[in-house]
This record gives sequence, structure tokens and C-alpha cells, in this order.
Amino acid sequence: MKTLLVVLLVVVVAVLGLGLWVMGIRNELVTGREAIHGAWAQVDVALQRRADMVPNLVETVKGFARQEQKIIDSVTQARAALLGARTPQEKIQANQQLDGALGRLLVMVENYPTLKSNENFLKLQDELAGTENRIAVERRKYNETVQRYNTSIELFPNNIAAALFNFSRNDAYFKTEPGARTAPAVKF
Repeated sequence: MKTLLVVLLVVVVAVLGLGLWVMGIRNELVTGREAIHGAWAQVDVALQRRADMVPNLVETVKGFARQEQKIIDSVTQARAALLGARTPQEKIQANQQLDGALGRLLVMVENYPTLKSNENFLKLQDELAGTENRIAVERRKYNETVQRYNTSIELFPNNIAAALFNFSRNDAYFKTEPGARTAPAVKF
């Protein structure tokens, strides 16, 4: 009887220990998933700041470049797409569209020397450059957080707990577009 009690106690302790270990892994995965949400919120704040600045930039440029309406419209449409996006993947795609439109706008600005020297425009351009730097930093942090989470759920034995508790990969990474690696040509 005493041996049976000891064996039963060992089994109970082993099962309890295994359960606590699995719950520890689950808690680690939950922490990783929430870190992704937090990192995304920071990216979202930076993207919103840029989206809020775009109308001021567009209005300043409009006064100087009425004939460039197509570029101005593309920036406005890209901003609207960013503000209308709901999921991280939609926002990433809309952000890429806004990146391209702003790039074309800034190249167009090079054709207007008076605009380039306008104080309001220079202030907006500096603020936009600072915001772009913030976005780059937050994107990097977000991608690193997603990578840590994805690595964590792939490692053994975490992968068993991840499958058991329905944790899945998050592939919403910020990536550069193939054309974004070439600098736009600026002519003076």
C-alpha cells in the first residue's frame, strides 16, 4: 500500500510538473503574441502621424504645382487607403502605396526651386523626414518581435504547446518592394 501511494505521488507530481511546464510555454507564447500587438501599435502610431502630416504637405505643394495634380491625387488616395486599412497586412500594403506616392511627390518637388525654399514646406519636409525615421525604427522593432515570436513557436518543445493551444505563425512582416531599392533620379 505504501509503495502504491509513493508511485501515485510520483505520477501526480510528474503530471503536475509537466502541466506547469506546458503552461509556462503557453504563457511565453501569449507574451510573444502580445508583444507583436504592442509593436504593431507603435508602428500604427508612426503611420498615423505621417498620414496626418500628408494633407499639410499636399496643400503646400498644391499652391506651387497645380499641373502635377496626378501625383497629388495619388498621395491623397494612398493616404485614404492607409486610413481605411484595418488589419496589419492591409496597413502594410497601404503604407507601401503611400511610400511610393510620397517618393514621386518629393521627386516632383525638385522641379520647383521656389517650393524647395518655402519655409512651410521646409518645416513639413523636416517633420516628414523625422517621422519616416520613426517609422523605420518601429518597423524594425515590429519585424524583430514577429521574428522572435515565430522562432519561439517553431522551437521544440514550444511547437508542441503552440499546436496544442492553436498558436500560429505571424507572417505580417514589413518588406521592401523590389523597386524601392533603387533611388529615384533627381535632376537639377
